[in-house]
Amino acid sequence: MDEYKIKTIEEGLTKIEFPEFDKVSSDAPVFYNPNMELNRDLSILAIQVFQRQEQREINICDLFGGSGIRGIRYKNEIEGVGNVSINDISETANFYEKHNIELNNLEDIEVFQHDASMFLRMKRGEFDVIDIDPFGTPSPFLDSAGYCARRNSLLCVTATDTSALCGTYKEPCIRKYNAKPYKSEYCHETGIRILAGFVALTLAKYGKYIEVKLSHSTEHYMRLYLYVKKGPKKTDECLKNIGYISHCKHCLHRQTSKGIAGPIDEICPVCGEKLIHAGPLWLGNLQDGEFIENMIKEIDNKKINSEKKALKLLNSCLEEADAPATFYEIHKLCKSLTISAPKLDLIFDEIKKEGFLAIKTHFNPLGIKSDATISDIKNILLKLCK
Repeated sequence: MDEYKIKTIEEGLTKIEFPEFDKVSSDAPVFYNPNMELNRDLSILAIQVFQRQEQREINICDLFGGSGIRGIRYKNEIEGVGNVSINDISETANFYEKHNIELNNLEDIEVFQHDASMFLRMKRGEFDVIDIDPFGTPSPFLDSAGYCARRNSLLCVTATDTSALCGTYKEPCIRKYNAKPYKSEYCHETGIRILAGFVALTLAKYGKYIEVKLSHSTEHYMRLYLYVKKGPKKTDECLKNIGYISHCKHCLHRQTSKGIAGPIDEICPVCGEKLIHAGPLWLGNLQDGEFIENMIKEIDNKKINSEKKALKLLNSCLEEADAPATFYEIHKLCKSLTISAPKLDLIFDEIKKEGFLAIKTHFNPLGIKSDATISDIKNILLKLCK
């Protein structure tokens, strides 16, 4: 420790120490990202809800330990946790992980130094929770996670390669996730659906299937909380949620097509222009209302530094539960109609008055999820501008 200037931070009930660094990058001597505190706070809530749901002691894997903050917080702040395994390929990270475990006076928490994928394959069936929070894409580790994950477990996945998933760089997304992205106004939702679809297809090889409990796109990353179950018939049913989103650049119509190899319309049914397709991706629900409600209740039992942000995000995700895929971005629509945007509340009220759903989305403050067609929404906007 003498060669580094040491920084001390506190999150929740946990205190850790690690070498100071100039900026968050993989070049830091020991990785710690302060911008991911909300991610870790939400993870504590989600894993606690999962543990209470399962009503049993759970064992947790923190696959990319870094400073140890995530795995140590899990052991220190979640009730009903048995063993926690923290893995990192870095010897320096291992040193600080062990130091921080001692700093918090914790037992039943072990440190390992292995390649992440090999570690999961060595530990098949040992974990109730696997947390994959890498620097960049989680793609290379999901096959081993599918192999390792036990029945009725929780898989937590972070992706920070949002530029690929959102379609800024199409080829890397195809290479990593076997899916074609599209950079539309709802590209962050498309990205999360590509990630969820890739996980579902990867786990299906092992006769396992997913239920999405919570998903969100925040700042520079995307995060999924997936309940993993097992059984070939249910896995086949799960894969019926895989499909494509088709988008028209001309009139902004969008539609979904379920089935990984089914027929897909090539021509927009509204304006006759060519449709652009994104996928294969997940077309099932992205939020589980009951699970999220329990996370919100659990906040009262935890010390969460990001409580206001966490509540705002969770309530927004709760509102989105059972909402249709994609959303309309008001400024984009108004620009296409060459009109000024009416007040958002007026638009919501008018859509509901016409008998359609109108739901806010955490993906975009100007986004509206609705079962109305593009023509319905445009007519409502024109009506409001008269």
